[in-house]
Amino acid sequence: MSRSAHPAGPRHADAMTEGHYTAPPADLNALDEKVWARTVTRNEDGAVTVGGIEVTRLAEEFGTPAYFLDESDFRARCRAWADAFGRDADVFYAGKAFLSRAVVRWLKDEGLNLDVCSGGELTTALDAGMPAERIAFHGNNKTVAEIERAITVGVGRIVLDSFQEIARVAHIAQALGKRQRVQIRVTVGVEAHTHEFIATAHEDQKFGIALAGGQAAEAVRRALTLDGLELIGIHSHIGSQIFDMAGFEVSARRVVQLLAEVRDEHGIELPEIDLGGGLGIAYTSEDDPREPHEIAKALGDIVTRECEAAGLATPRISVEPGRAIVGPTAFTLYEVGTIKPLEGLRTYVSVDGGMSDNIRTALYDAEYSVALVSRTSDAEPMLVRVVGKHCESGDIVVKDAFLPSDLAPGDLIAVPATGAYCRSMASNYNHALRPPVVAVRDGEARVIVRRETEEDLLRLDVG
Repeated sequence: MSRSAHPAGPRHADAMTEGHYTAPPADLNALDEKVWARTVTRNEDGAVTVGGIEVTRLAEEFGTPAYFLDESDFRARCRAWADAFGRDADVFYAGKAFLSRAVVRWLKDEGLNLDVCSGGELTTALDAGMPAERIAFHGNNKTVAEIERAITVGVGRIVLDSFQEIARVAHIAQALGKRQRVQIRVTVGVEAHTHEFIATAHEDQKFGIALAGGQAAEAVRRALTLDGLELIGIHSHIGSQIFDMAGFEVSARRVVQLLAEVRDEHGIELPEIDLGGGLGIAYTSEDDPREPHEIAKALGDIVTRECEAAGLATPRISVEPGRAIVGPTAFTLYEVGTIKPLEGLRTYVSVDGGMSDNIRTALYDAEYSVALVSRTSDAEPMLVRVVGKHCESGDIVVKDAFLPSDLAPGDLIAVPATGAYCRSMASNYNHALRPPVVAVRDGEARVIVRRETEEDLLRLDVG
């Protein structure tokens, strides 16, 4: 790989006009364990390794860009969530974060359930052997065909998202001679401190049935009168990438109040409550996520306290971590292509991927970390913006970060914490080929989702 020098861009934090960094890190070669998968480290030669394999070797074998997923870390996080909540609660992995047949098998092995939100995700889950009774089906506009299949195969629960869906699912279930277990998703009016497009519990958005104005109570009335439905509980999800538990406390209080209203009006106590997911992970060194056991205790204490105050038996709790499990376990590996210093601003570092493999920066203004991983460097830090190769000025991978000023074309850099919502939201913009997902474990690497080829693109183009 080339190590030729080039004119360095600005090297000081006062040149930066936006972003989360205030100063260069003390050591550009250090890897913050909060943002990297657990087996990621540097070897004596200075190259980063994952699962005991150097990234340079991975790049030679699998190419770049590519997602590398630490399988042992993924499995360990599954076990940590299962152990934290125990047998008296249910942990559903949110498949929308990232799903493949290998992931489904890992979830099954480690004792987790799975929630899906499309027919494609359901197909993947069933094909990989996830028992249907361990699957929950989400979505604000499930098609008739999706509902029919979900009921036919016997999914464990369908989360109802509107009055029309209550009637639709009941009608289909009755026509199939089934009684489908369901939950009602309610919006509780909690404004999660997150990006507008990933906050989901305020009233002005597409998900759920509002508590305000008695709509959720009416949804319960309708569900209880329909023979095709078995109402087992209430579902609430307040947003994503959340660190503060205060929102969950307010949400739980309002959901429990609804459970008390149901008891008082109908004489029944619904046995389950699902508090959703959305727990944040560390994308940068400034993020401070909670551990699963801390989350489990906090949520358990909140629900128990509110139920005791309302005179209710404590219902069975469900949670739906997706990002919190898969997000930290993967990184995206890129090769540096061009380097463009802009005097007085920053240096633009272009890589061989971009918004087609990580849309989150452009879509959510998300922040990421980045590191030089093919070698170490003692050069001074320079402020950079890592950008992709697409024909969009908004094609940004990492808004602002520091990399060594001797960075050169051919170097490998990696962006950690890309396991969630990167491959699952990847696109073919500019006819880019979506990268592979490679699982690494104990010195072995294997493709679990292969890289797309030009033949794949042309196969779909039937004009």
